[in-house]
Amino acid sequence: MMNDNSVLRYLVIAILGICLVLGACQSRAQDGVLPDFGEGNAVSLSQEYLMGRAWLMQFRRQAPILSDPLIQDYTENLIYRLAVTSQLRERRLEVVLVNNKSINAFAVPGGVVGVHNGLLLAAQSEAQVASVLGHELAHLSQRHFSRGQENAAKTGKMALAGMLAGMVAVAAGGGDAGIAAIAGSQAASQDASLRYSRLHEQEADRVGMQNQVAAGMDPKGAAGMFSVMQAQSRKYGSRPPELLMTHPLTESRIADARNRAAQFPARIYQDNPEFHLIRARVELSFIDQPEQAVAYFRKKRQERKGAEAVAAQYALILALTNNGGYAEARELLAPMREYSPTNMTYALAETDIDLAEEKFDSAIKKLKRGVELVPGNHPITIQLGKAYFKAGRYSEADQVLTAHAKLKPTNVTLWYWLAEVQGLAGNRFGLHQSRAEYFFLKGAMPPALDQLKLALKLAPDDVSIERINRRMSFFHQVGKALGQF
Repeated sequence: MMNDNSVLRYLVIAILGICLVLGACQSRAQDGVLPDFGEGNAVSLSQEYLMGRAWLMQFRRQAPILSDPLIQDYTENLIYRLAVTSQLRERRLEVVLVNNKSINAFAVPGGVVGVHNGLLLAAQSEAQVASVLGHELAHLSQRHFSRGQENAAKTGKMALAGMLAGMVAVAAGGGDAGIAAIAGSQAASQDASLRYSRLHEQEADRVGMQNQVAAGMDPKGAAGMFSVMQAQSRKYGSRPPELLMTHPLTESRIADARNRAAQFPARIYQDNPEFHLIRARVELSFIDQPEQAVAYFRKKRQERKGAEAVAAQYALILALTNNGGYAEARELLAPMREYSPTNMTYALAETDIDLAEEKFDSAIKKLKRGVELVPGNHPITIQLGKAYFKAGRYSEADQVLTAHAKLKPTNVTLWYWLAEVQGLAGNRFGLHQSRAEYFFLKGAMPPALDQLKLALKLAPDDVSIERINRRMSFFHQVGKALGQF
């Protein structure tokens, strides 16, 4: 892993490279200085988009990315629901899940939204999670980076590069190191920057809550989430939640959240039971030993009520499956499937048991039916690919996942797994292409190009050759922009 200075250097190079891709700021880039976007001129949406994707490449190389399809699907759907009612003009969002216990979420210019699974674990309701995500989307919709760039014109451009580099470290779990990078970057203009940042935070709180209500979610979620973070701060003392390091929590901010929520018309909001299932799934992921998980969720199932009890039972089913308790898992799952036969989460739990018992044909039959009913569904499709893989039907797994990769071209884990499947299926041509896409998304252009060169030698026809050559040209352009050639 690179140190903070390396991260900062990479990010500056990436930003310079973006200007090259855009065909702007070339002379400044050649001089080796951060490009001047212009006194008082906002960064364009296209510039923000490219900057965000360059940042994301760097982030993917450092952060522990969570690859759980169900958690990914739930989080994306929640963010998209908020995005529909938001003021976002750039709707090309990229959602990245970080496998980190800390309570954190972040938004990066260009539509990159990150969520630590620790946030899902800490929250007590979907509305609480939505309050954080709505806040982050508000930073994007209100163009706070662009407006911050205008402000930075008066105080120094390098501060912004330092801020983004610090965000890499914080979001990746660097904690104090990331905060130090942020603080150091602001040293020359601390007072003005902090005042400006507070204004942004206030605006994001206000706009985020309005958006949350427009999306049909309880505005009291914000105050509830603040209470959770306060409790975490008291519990860990000098080590508060990561989210509070970049979003300071004050008494006035909590009071504002409560008062603002009270101003909306009173109505009854239904909590989403799916949130509790996903939360239980996250909680299970943090327990290493299956037998410990079984004991923990068996006890929790007895202690909790309502949606939380159901979620504990769901996690117990998963834990039993992992621990070889297939009969009990099926017994517990049966009434849940009967009560909610269309629930995808329960249906996938059933196929988990099938696969664990090596009942591959049964799982594949169910999953193929699921794909027919919901074409392109990420969790179901991935599970079908997994079923074919476990059954040793690698060519069919290749076919399913290759088609799905066209729908999810920025899913790093998917490209990595697809390459493995294609290798076992004897599809060397596809293997090298998938590896190339994996390396590209990780911002590693030399190995990405090496893989495309190997694929080119195996290309079956002129159309494939032309497609690979175009891809090679694009990868090389991006690599030059990032300073890798």
